[in-house]
Amino acid sequence: MLDSIIQALIQGTLLGGYYAIIAVGLSLMVGVVRFINLAHGDLAVLGALLTLALVQVVGMPLLLALLVMLPFMGVLGWVMHAVLFDRAMRGGFLLPILVTIGLGAALQNGMFGIWGSNTRSLGADIGNLSWASWTLPGGVLVGQLPVIIFGTAIGVIGALHLILKYTRLGRAIRATAADPEAAEMCGVDARRAHRAAAAIAVALAALAGVFLAMRGQVTPYSGPAQLIFAFEAVVIGGLGSIWGTLIGGIILGVSQALGGLISNQASLLSGHLVFIAVLMWRLSRAWAADHGGWRASIAAKTAAIGRPGKAEAGVQK
Repeated sequence: MLDSIIQALIQGTLLGGYYAIIAVGLSLMVGVVRFINLAHGDLAVLGALLTLALVQVVGMPLLLALLVMLPFMGVLGWVMHAVLFDRAMRGGFLLPILVTIGLGAALQNGMFGIWGSNTRSLGADIGNLSWASWTLPGGVLVGQLPVIIFGTAIGVIGALHLILKYTRLGRAIRATAADPEAAEMCGVDARRAHRAAAAIAVALAALAGVFLAMRGQVTPYSGPAQLIFAFEAVVIGGLGSIWGTLIGGIILGVSQALGGLISNQASLLSGHLVFIAVLMWRLSRAWAADHGGWRASIAAKTAAIGRPGKAEAGVQK
């Protein structure tokens, strides 16, 4: 039993690397643009299917296909923000949600029209990497592909951190995230910073989609499930936190792996339960902070319960 738990902890941690890659772009959009792209998972699937087409139809090597696909998806993210997202954000809170829901539906049906509903995978195109593993002391197996994905997650998040901290574009993005109006007064083009953030987010989502196609299978309708995992990793790690997505992804992956020791259904359920628990904790902590801390808020709530209401006071009189 102990060996199974250790195996689950390792596999869950490595799975968290994939969740971190798909979540970091969503976190960037939330933290910088204050925009939740509900088509994020569908864009990940689009990147995977485009890579599959370049590899299996055109005949490109996988690395070359990635070098072609990722810039294309980045440009697509830039254009989508300029044409759709930027205008939608001017229409209030509800319009961006409706626009991204419609965009997700359009992407799903468009991919279905082009590639059909059959499941597709890059497993056969990466050879032994799809199943090769290392054996650790104690007989614990560690897959090579999950290790590569986890290492890529650390590299991607680290590179993004350095870009945001030390480059001119990164400083513009951080200034825009802190106060768009003040950034505009200092000469920063807030719209350009938002478009750059959207381009990075879409490219990272597409990269995650490729890893999803390597790990398993994708269909045109796989996007919503990936969006849920990305959103849960973002919330667990903290909204707008780049490195928090890695922590949130690991927590989500480990909870799913431990739940998988019980049953396949418990795997997903355990991840959702951890997400709900963290969300409730964050909401209750925010409520307590608004009421002067836990002690003050509990004391005020207790006093309110013990104090008779206006109707009761009138009856007593």
